[in-house]
Amino acid sequence: MTTLTELLETPPRNHHEVEVSPGAVQATLDYLGSPGALASVARDPYWPKWDSPWWHMALLHEIGLSPLIPAALAQAMAAALQGHYLPTFPRVESEIPAGIDPYRQILCHCALGSMVQVLAGRGRPIDEALPGARAWFLRYQLPDGGLNCDEAAYTRPSPQSSMVSTLPPLEAMLGSTERPFTPEETAFLDAGANYLLQRRLCRSLSKGALIDESWLTPTFPRFYEYDVLRGLRFLVGWARRLSRPLPWSAIEEVVRHLHEGFTRDTIEPRAWARQQLTLPAVGRAPLTPASLFPLLEEALRPEVARTYLQREWHAVLLDLRHLHTSQTPTV
Repeated sequence: MTTLTELLETPPRNHHEVEVSPGAVQATLDYLGSPGALASVARDPYWPKWDSPWWHMALLHEIGLSPLIPAALAQAMAAALQGHYLPTFPRVESEIPAGIDPYRQILCHCALGSMVQVLAGRGRPIDEALPGARAWFLRYQLPDGGLNCDEAAYTRPSPQSSMVSTLPPLEAMLGSTERPFTPEETAFLDAGANYLLQRRLCRSLSKGALIDESWLTPTFPRFYEYDVLRGLRFLVGWARRLSRPLPWSAIEEVVRHLHEGFTRDTIEPRAWARQQLTLPAVGRAPLTPASLFPLLEEALRPEVARTYLQREWHAVLLDLRHLHTSQTPTV
């Protein structure tokens, strides 16, 4: 079997890169700079899915272009998040105030964590754009170190977190904080990292079985979806930022799997679920089919998705090499 040193020193395979087109990017920027986009955010920051400003902004962030988001729209989104949603995450129905639509005015952890990152990428620090976000993440962390967007989890005798719900808040806290972390924030990140490490990024803590086999295949764009490359990216960032040891035994399976797939060019981006649904403009009528937009249509092409995932793997591999050099023998 390839040793750790040999694995980390194996150069990634070069391949022809295919990016999204400038025209598709400009179409999204034109829309985000329009009165229609501001009106959409004012009506509802999140819906409709997948063609409201939320998803345009999130996709620009994933392809590294969040600084291009119009400043007026970033400001409107931050204001809408504070004005449209409850400032808490109700865990039982009795905690929902009268007049609040539970489908459209309760923010979940992964959505908040995602938009914190987008706004930070646009240059709006978390404490300026969403001053309650840090306290939110700390408040709703469960004893196992993660979070869960299923409110029922918080009322169970032994609450269990969700990988999907956990990672965006962890990423937001780690990547959107330029100052030193407070002791509470450090504890939040350490507990969250331990949650991922104990599960080896993809396995049940009790039985060791794969939690979801699809997580082994990176997906793009992710928005809030989880996969092992995304989890690994957080762990190497956490280990570097906080000078934490990264146990090889906890990540070896995933690193070898990704290394083999990207080296042999056998990683095929996971098919993204196009058939999502969108809420109507008002009320709670049945859901209706959503539409996409040109930039998202382009990002869903396998050759484009592969380009951005390959770049991400290269960056993670460089971080792993640095950690291996500075933290041997634990990685």
